[in-house]
Amino acid sequence: MQIDLDLLYTWGAIAKEYKKNDVIISEDEVANFYYQVIEGCVRMYNSNDDGKEFTQGYFCNGQSFGEPPLFINEKYPATAVAFQDCKIIKLSKDKFLKILDEYPSIQKQFLIVMAKRIHNKSKTSKDIINQKPEFRIMAFLNSNKKGSGNTKELVPFTRQEIANFTGLRVETVIRTFTKMKANNKIEIINHKIYF
Repeated sequence: MQIDLDLLYTWGAIAKEYKKNDVIISEDEVANFYYQVIEGCVRMYNSNDDGKEFTQGYFCNGQSFGEPPLFINEKYPATAVAFQDCKIIKLSKDKFLKILDEYPSIQKQFLIVMAKRIHNKSKTSKDIINQKPEFRIMAFLNSNKKGSGNTKELVPFTRQEIANFTGLRVETVIRTFTKMKANNKIEIINHKIYF
């Protein structure tokens, strides 16, 4: 969801720059702000006591993140870090909710964005419970493919990032990519994956 930047600034939003890997929000932190990416990309993830990470999603230019807890007075369920250097706009929860009250068209857009996220999360959950690594990886690659058709494009994620997103071990991802390459489902050129 992208709210007009001028409107956000009018309501008191501030822009802040983050370096790659800087923590923006922490899991279990009280949700007090609306965040919108101006430049760059943010990764939201959960981790267990062993340090294994599961990526919930990536949010890039113009997208907002971390809104659900604002509506239900809950803490953030995941950590958000700068996936690359980025500039993010931040607005207090109270002012964000007032914008939604005063601008029904923005509120409607938010309902649509939330519905899409819930729908995508349901599809992703279905893909994750499938025990076959190739199915999980193919679902991830298909959901992140920008273009359409048969043209193979560079996959902008590392093998570790794909493992984090699919809930697989990196070794499993590497073995699966080797099989997928042999079956002409992907190409690997100079260690880069094309799908």
